[in-house]
Amino acid sequence: MDKLLYLTHPKIDVTFTKNSKDFIVEEVPLYDFTGEGEHLILKIRKKEMTTWSAIQKISEIIGVKVREIGYAGLKDRDGFTIQYISIPKKYERELKNFENDKIKILETTYHKNKIKIGHLKGNRFFIRLKKVLPTQADILKSLLEKIESNGIPNYFGYQRFGRDKENFIIGKELLEGKRRERSRKRRDFFISAYQSHLFNLWLSKRVEISKLFEAFSIKELEKLFNYPKEIIKEIKSQKQFCKILPGDIMHHYPYGKAFISNNIIEESERFYKKEITLTGLLFGKRAIKSSGIAKELEKDIFDEVKPFEERVNGNRRFAWIFPKEIESNYKEKEAWFEFNFYLPKGSYATTLLEELSELPNR
Repeated sequence: MDKLLYLTHPKIDVTFTKNSKDFIVEEVPLYDFTGEGEHLILKIRKKEMTTWSAIQKISEIIGVKVREIGYAGLKDRDGFTIQYISIPKKYERELKNFENDKIKILETTYHKNKIKIGHLKGNRFFIRLKKVLPTQADILKSLLEKIESNGIPNYFGYQRFGRDKENFIIGKELLEGKRRERSRKRRDFFISAYQSHLFNLWLSKRVEISKLFEAFSIKELEKLFNYPKEIIKEIKSQKQFCKILPGDIMHHYPYGKAFISNNIIEESERFYKKEITLTGLLFGKRAIKSSGIAKELEKDIFDEVKPFEERVNGNRRFAWIFPKEIESNYKEKEAWFEFNFYLPKGSYATTLLEELSELPNR
């Protein structure tokens, strides 16, 4: 599935491989651990294995049951990952027997509660691109500066859709009753891929609309959009790239509540200052719906799922995010371009990479 990217620039053909030297992820916990309590917190470093594989291996070695192990997020097999897990304190003695060439325990502390899914602020990333020419390095640096200033669309990454990119098709067929799946976890996974697919389609359309408002005059936009002239002027006047439409669901950034956009001029100023952001729909029950012009656009994408909405849990997802702590370093002798950055939870580093260059090697 193609996504319309935000940045426009000449092709930058560089080499990237998700291995333990060129791709490092470090989880940022949601809160400070108390240093006391009935749960032992392990800061682990793993390579060439998924979070699930690491949890199963820890379970086998120290005897803790898988269901007793807490974790905040699932990480990919590829690359070098540093993350936190929790186990009951009673297994602390068994850690003396822990030894694995792909998992290393870096630190331990205590906490009162088990770590649960979603208990993280975000992730810090290190990425190394290879075969980068000096002129390409200059372009990459300027693009990263633009990203830090303006943000990027928060697409779901290719990992969500499987190597054959058909996970969402399976999810759609499950909802339509054309396919069955006994495993509840697998069923939920495929359906979430379908939710992600439609979100990406919607977000791609919003990027397209924003590009049109950036490029064309008010007179030209009147021919393209059946909106009142005053609304076109208000959308056109917004300083940020990602334009707010009347009736959009906005959200305080990075934390807070969602709310309906009632004054797109005032809210665009807050968006520009990174105080709030636009959200997109993950269809399903309990999801807040947009109104007005924004609702009409959502309707075009999500009409096909109306019969299934009450059968899945819905939500809103940040449509636009602001990567932080971006630093870069070019090593001309090795032709390496290295950079670090921070993303909020639920965001994909590969989405940022796609904005910089060709799709990463998989």
